[in-house]
Amino acid sequence: MKRLLRLFFALVLLLIVAGVAVVYALPRWNAVIPADGVTLTVVRGASLSRVAAELQKLGVAPSWVVSAAGRIRGSGNKLRAGQYLLNAPQTVEEILEIIESGAAIQVPVTVVEGSKQSELFALLKTLSTEAKQFAPESVKPPNQWAQLVGAETANLEGYLFPDTYFVAPGSNAATLLSTMHKRMRQELALAWEQRAPDTPLKSPYEALILASIIEKETAREADRPLVGSVFINRMNVGMRLQTDPTVIYGLGEAFDGNLRKIHLQTDTPYNSYTRDGLPPTPIAYPGRASLRAAVNPPKSEFLYFVARGDGSSEFSRNLAEHNRAVAKYQLGR
Repeated sequence: MKRLLRLFFALVLLLIVAGVAVVYALPRWNAVIPADGVTLTVVRGASLSRVAAELQKLGVAPSWVVSAAGRIRGSGNKLRAGQYLLNAPQTVEEILEIIESGAAIQVPVTVVEGSKQSELFALLKTLSTEAKQFAPESVKPPNQWAQLVGAETANLEGYLFPDTYFVAPGSNAATLLSTMHKRMRQELALAWEQRAPDTPLKSPYEALILASIIEKETAREADRPLVGSVFINRMNVGMRLQTDPTVIYGLGEAFDGNLRKIHLQTDTPYNSYTRDGLPPTPIAYPGRASLRAAVNPPKSEFLYFVARGDGSSEFSRNLAEHNRAVAKYQLGR
């Protein structure tokens, strides 16, 4: 019996020693990094397991080692987004320390689909003063953006592609704007090449304007093609677009979040209830799905749509169908 107890305590002691050794050794695991270094990208909201998988993919360290070392350190909710340059020699613990510190060579800037230039300007100002991601003196007002990037249009509203971009801390904001403008020109050119032969849109810029309206009309990607078909059908039969987002854009800062009947009746260059055709400029930054929905939507007979209240839309062929849909989904009848 005493022999069994001694054996039991010996095993327990061995496990304790092994555990201490693991806790000590894993964070100090030497990473495998090439002489010229390696760049690690940590996306916003990335989990420890995702970072561990990325480091294994780069050949830096086994994912289980990184995960275990991270749990020992409590790194889970401390990892910060950015692009990090890792140089040899470094241990797994040192790599995790770098990611936790946020000492990135580049940091992410996310411009969401459907945002507009006034919102981007506010974001750039915030990132320059609070996060130090842009040199404050480089953040110019939107009326100077076209000149900064050498654009052919006087207004860059809608002409910047929404995405996540990585910039170096203290960057010139004009560099980001130029990159975004170049991306949008590329995406727009690609979409225009794929336009339907019978589209009523006369230019890539008109496609950009319509895409921005589609972007603001629905956040549901699956509905965008049919929303695009509604507007194309209206253009083909000479109907006004009659879309609330253009009215809201035209109201500017006067809009308080509540769209009223008087707003729909007040004429502005952006009121698609009082004016024919497209508004003079885009009203937001459209994503790829909205660009495609504008230039080549599916064939349909739909002329109307209404929000169902769950993020999706109900499409109708005529006004009678539309009125029934409004009564059902908007008025609860």
